[in-house]
Amino acid sequence: MSGVVYDYENVERFVSGTVGQPGERVFFLQARDGSRVTSVVVEKSQVAALATRTKIMLREIKKSDPSIRWRLSETDNFPLEQPIFEEFRVGVISIAWDVSAQRIVYELREASSSDSDNDEEILFTSEDLSSDVLRVHLTPSQAQSFVKRSESLISAGRLPCPFCAIPIDPQGHLCPRANGYRR
Repeated sequence: MSGVVYDYENVERFVSGTVGQPGERVFFLQARDGSRVTSVVVEKSQVAALATRTKIMLREIKKSDPSIRWRLSETDNFPLEQPIFEEFRVGVISIAWDVSAQRIVYELREASSSDSDNDEEILFTSEDLSSDVLRVHLTPSQAQSFVKRSESLISAGRLPCPFCAIPIDPQGHLCPRANGYRR
């Protein structure tokens, strides 16, 4: 059985967003083109890594080819499109620069049961080819807007404890650096 490829070549909107309260949030990436909307679940760390790598890529694109220009766009602060239907949970993410189209291409592959956190070489089997994929093509301007929103979203979480850096819940937390006293 082959996987579904959600391909957005001319995406109108690609944003990160959350549902829930800090500490219990579920992170989503959402692509929209007209009335077609695709939402996938990601980890907070994946959103942070994607924003960081995109920022680096934009800097490198500008440095390598000064003729590529893009306008600074406003940050998209609108909520996620409703209703939110989770298509899949993201496992492997790839980012590439399409020179001919002058677009950044994100490919978000569905997490499979064979995904693991080891440092071995990643090999795709025929089973992996049956996983769903969200492929989004962004202009540099859209990518920059995505980075701004993602960075804002990441920093809007729970404040870290000044002693141990563990996020503090609204009712406090047991700080290991304070010998277990509630902070």
